[in-house]
Amino acid sequence: MRRRIIAAAAATLTAFALVGCSADAGSGGSSSGGGGGEAGGLIAIITPPLENPFFKAEADAAQAEAEELGYETSVASHDDDPNKQSELIDAAINNGAKAIILDNAGADASIGPVQKATDAGVPVFLIDREINETGIAKAQIVANNAQGAAAVAEEFVAALPDGGKYIELTGKESDTNAGVRSEAFASVISQYPDLVQVAKETANWSQDEGFTKIETLLQRDPDIQGIIAGNDTMALGAVAAVEAAGLTGKIVIAGFDGSPDAVEAIKEGKLIATGLQPAVLIAELAVQQADSFIRTGETGADEKQSIDCVVINAENADSYTLFAIE
Repeated sequence: MRRRIIAAAAATLTAFALVGCSADAGSGGSSSGGGGGEAGGLIAIITPPLENPFFKAEADAAQAEAEELGYETSVASHDDDPNKQSELIDAAINNGAKAIILDNAGADASIGPVQKATDAGVPVFLIDREINETGIAKAQIVANNAQGAAAVAEEFVAALPDGGKYIELTGKESDTNAGVRSEAFASVISQYPDLVQVAKETANWSQDEGFTKIETLLQRDPDIQGIIAGNDTMALGAVAAVEAAGLTGKIVIAGFDGSPDAVEAIKEGKLIATGLQPAVLIAELAVQQADSFIRTGETGADEKQSIDCVVINAENADSYTLFAIE
């Protein structure tokens, strides 16, 4: 029953997430704005805050892959600020970048800047987060958030066989991943009527906000059996709040991303599971496709690409490396 629910939820939500792909999106990349050149030059890498180990891992991986392929690199963070993102994209254009690798600052707010880069002849390769438009970026490579979040939710409900009250922490509303993960959680947990959601609040992907939100909610109602969070940063904030309340071991907590700190929390028995997003692989694929486009005018892949996640729990945590399983 549990595995069938995962499959159904993942299939339904993945299909929903990919609705709207234009006919051109699967053409393997158009030749406009590049191609037929030589490898080399600048690849600009722009991500959310590098203080988050997930974003640092993808930035480091993209930089290493680009330099291995013979490119110069620049790495910068937009800090989830669309205005700063626009400035960084303008700078990349002005600096003659051959391509931009971008983990964007908003599904809608990023459409204009990506279009501007494309119009300037600088191809953009999106990683981790999609935008609400196709046919502009040369690639949108993301983790299969629906599949991964549904699998994490299965671990969560299995750890609560008697049901109970639970809290959900969601990410930034402007980030499509936040909605997809929340829908996937619900698609699984809703199959278990003994699990009752008593609060659903955004903590904006922030550990500090995750701590504050859970601290407040536990003061209001300490009789909580579970917390499920849309990323590991918020989940770790929840872990700290639960510890502060003296409830460690009494509340099941699950996260998503596969960060090193989350895996350590799993080993310590403070977190039940996380969904490993293959950040390093996704970043490397984006750079490889950028290199292909620069040299040939083709990426060799569809615009929309979805990479499956892996659940990390106590059984496989010892096999973890940085955002990967050996």
